[in-house]
Amino acid sequence: MKKVLTIAGSDCSGGAGVQADLKTMAAHGVFGMSVIVSVVAENTARVIDIQDISPKMIEEQIDAVFEDIVPDAVKIGMLSSPACMQAVAGKLRQYQPQHIVIDPVMFAKNGDPLMEPASVGTLIGCVLPHAEILTPNIPEAQYLADMQIRTPADMEEAARRIHAKGCKNVLVKGGKNMAGAVDVLYDGETFRRYELEQIDTSSTHGTGCTLSSAIASNLALGYSVPEAVERAKAYVTDAIRHAPGLGHGCGPLNHFCRIFPEE
Repeated sequence: MKKVLTIAGSDCSGGAGVQADLKTMAAHGVFGMSVIVSVVAENTARVIDIQDISPKMIEEQIDAVFEDIVPDAVKIGMLSSPACMQAVAGKLRQYQPQHIVIDPVMFAKNGDPLMEPASVGTLIGCVLPHAEILTPNIPEAQYLADMQIRTPADMEEAARRIHAKGCKNVLVKGGKNMAGAVDVLYDGETFRRYELEQIDTSSTHGTGCTLSSAIASNLALGYSVPEAVERAKAYVTDAIRHAPGLGHGCGPLNHFCRIFPEE
C-alpha cells in the first residue's frame, strides 16, 4: 500500500485541512498520515481562532513518521507562521521525500486569513523551492505573482512568475473565479489547461485541501504530474457534485462519493 503524509492545519468541522486530506487519501486507497501544525477553530461560516503547534512538536511529528512509515508523497497545506514554515522546510531538507505537493493556504473559503501577511516572504524563500507542484488558487496566485488575474492568459503569466521562484510545477486554480473552472499547469516549458464542468454551488469548503491531497495520492500511486492533476480535478468535481449540503456557510464536499452510493 502506498503511503501519503499531510502536513497541515486541523479543521474541527471536518471539511478542510488534515481531516479533508485523510478522507481524500482513504478514498484513493492510500495510507494517510498527518502532522498537525495548527489547530483551527472553524466551521463552514467562519474562522474563530488559530493556535499553532510548537516548531519542536512539528519536527518531532515528522520524525515519528519518517523513522517508521516512510511516505511515498507529502502534501503540505496551511503553514501559518515563519516558525512553522522553517520547521517543516528543515525536515524536508533532511528527509528528501520523493513527491511534495504544496498548497499555499492563505485564506479560508470565506475570506478569513489563515496566514500572517508577514509570513509570505518565508513561504517563498523557504518552502516553495521544495514543491514538485504548487497549487495556488486565484487570490493566492495574485499575491504570489504580484499581479491581477482576470483571464486564463493571466493565469499563465502568474504561473510563469511563480515558477521562477523555484518550484518545479505550478497549478493555478481557477475555481469559481474563472469561467469553466479552468486550471493552468506550468512545468517551466509547457502550459496545460484543465477544464471541467463548473458547478453552481456553495459547497466548496476544503476544495483546495482535497485537490492537493488527491494530487499527492495519485503521485504516490505512480501517475505523472499532468495525469495526477487530471485525475484529482475529476475527483474534486465529483465530490462537489455530490456534496451533502451541510453547514450554514460554504459546505463540505462528499469525499467518499465514489465509494458509498447515495441513498
